[in-house]
Amino acid sequence: MTLYKFAEALARWMALLSGLVLLVVVALTCVSIAGRALLPLDIGVGPIKGIYDLTEIGVGAAIFGFLPWCQLQRSHAAVDLFQPVFGGALNRVLNVIVDLGMLIAAVLIAWRLYLGMTDKLRYGETTFIMQLPVWWGYAASLVGAVAFALVTAFCLIRSLRALTGQPDPTEETTA
Repeated sequence: MTLYKFAEALARWMALLSGLVLLVVVALTCVSIAGRALLPLDIGVGPIKGIYDLTEIGVGAAIFGFLPWCQLQRSHAAVDLFQPVFGGALNRVLNVIVDLGMLIAAVLIAWRLYLGMTDKLRYGETTFIMQLPVWWGYAASLVGAVAFALVTAFCLIRSLRALTGQPDPTEETTA
């Protein structure tokens, strides 16, 4: 398996898993809202206790899970006002600089999430309503952050290869 195929598979699966998490959060939110609306009619089970806790953890983890795919596709916000004016070589240098900066940010985010997770685990902090361990949300987000750092490292390699004139790894074929 090539490095690109690994990075693409990791990013794709993280995005699909994150999409599934968001669908579950949306479904639970709809059930909770319907339960709250039907409560005066004495129909249904009422709102889901702790839906805010579940939403907070699920959406946070999903956001981190989408970052690897966004990075792989070069879909982060960019100011490309001067890109058409710059030559190909300067644009390739800028890609390396941007990918290096993004890698530094991704590693820093993953590191800080890890430290936050261990802190929450050590002190046993829980959510207010459902009493879920807070570190679960950090751990779920950390999975996406680590995948983000790995995919970002690949993107830096891809940019460096382009800068040195090597073939684009996204177009490699295995015979």
